[in-house]
Amino acid sequence: MAERPPAAPAAPAANGARRATVALLDKVLGEGRLMAECQGQVLDRLSGEDRARAQRLTLEVLRNLERADKILAQHLRKAPPLHVRNALRLGTVELCAGGAAHGVVNDVVTLVARHRRHGALKGLVNAVLRKVASEGPAEWGRLRVPRLPKWLRKPLVEAWGAEAMTGMEAAHLAGAPLDVTAKPGADLSALGGETLPTGSLRLRDAGQVSALPGFKAGAWWVQDAAAAMPAKLLNAQAGESVLDLCAAPGGKTLQMAAAGAAVTAVDISEGRLERLRENLARTGLSATVIAGDALEITGQFDGVLLDAPCSATGTIRRHPDLPQAKDGAGFGELIELQAQMLAHAWSLVKPGGRLVYCTCSLLPDEGECQVEDALDMFPDMSPGVQLTALDGVDQNWITEEGGLRLRPDYWADRGGMDGFYMAELRKSAE
Repeated sequence: MAERPPAAPAAPAANGARRATVALLDKVLGEGRLMAECQGQVLDRLSGEDRARAQRLTLEVLRNLERADKILAQHLRKAPPLHVRNALRLGTVELCAGGAAHGVVNDVVTLVARHRRHGALKGLVNAVLRKVASEGPAEWGRLRVPRLPKWLRKPLVEAWGAEAMTGMEAAHLAGAPLDVTAKPGADLSALGGETLPTGSLRLRDAGQVSALPGFKAGAWWVQDAAAAMPAKLLNAQAGESVLDLCAAPGGKTLQMAAAGAAVTAVDISEGRLERLRENLARTGLSATVIAGDALEITGQFDGVLLDAPCSATGTIRRHPDLPQAKDGAGFGELIELQAQMLAHAWSLVKPGGRLVYCTCSLLPDEGECQVEDALDMFPDMSPGVQLTALDGVDQNWITEEGGLRLRPDYWADRGGMDGFYMAELRKSAE
């Protein structure tokens, strides 16, 4: 009997972080899933270091998708299968950012070689990436700032103009630094950073959050400077009863509890509320936490803060997966839900009390238009007057109906901010 030839050696395992990055890209770009929905199942088996690296690489590829595709188009006659294309995109972004050509190319080739369906394309991947390594870095810097997909870019240009859109896209590409809110009286000098005009502290290259000075002691919590503004606008006072609707992950609850108010925090997601409870315990603050539907809450409160479910288009600096995974479908239902929640929240405000309505959206339909409609609908509702008293607010940010519009291109020299809309609405005392 003829001796069977030895089996070919198996291809070595690809780097875990790169393998996870391509898996995440497949889910975002192939299945329309947000990273927050799927990264747990992809990253759970990785070490902490590889998990952080995979998240960083995925975000960088998504931010630079247009540039990567532009360079790859010069070396591809036709688009390969999505998994291979995503591997090429990862390699291109790394190579054009100065990654060591030998390590990047070999690892991405290995990653594709081990794929059951597409392993035969490893030669194509090797050839394309070697050309990218040679020619791509010089061309990278000449490419334009990546644009948002047309489904989102068009309405935003209509709302804010082409120049503002260009500024927002530059902010999206740059990503977001880490902003923190201090517990009253806490000394954050050990963190360094820059105190922003609105009072938040901004850190660059912060590293692992839980290892920063003051985290374990509960001296501060992570919260984008724009996201910290709605609670400042509500201006909860010691002894007041306040309601935080759609409260998780809890930054606004912490702000109001730190002011001494009796806070009831409501969110429909028990999982997201777990993080809120952890932050309350870490900071030594207290609030009544309820898992439930905001539309079913009853009672009367001095102040209500409604951070309504929205498109989240204001958070693309830190979530570049959103415009790639979504296409705008379902936004109409969200807008209808916001109107229902605003009306219900208004019924929970005591006479003489106030409501702050906010969304982390750049779309006027989810912000300015909602408040304009509510002011027309409720005769006992009027715009508040707190905006002029808020630290750091540029008068140009105040809108015609009396709200506050924040955009990623604001504070461009400081690192931008999340897109947000908020308005304080006062209920007549009679």
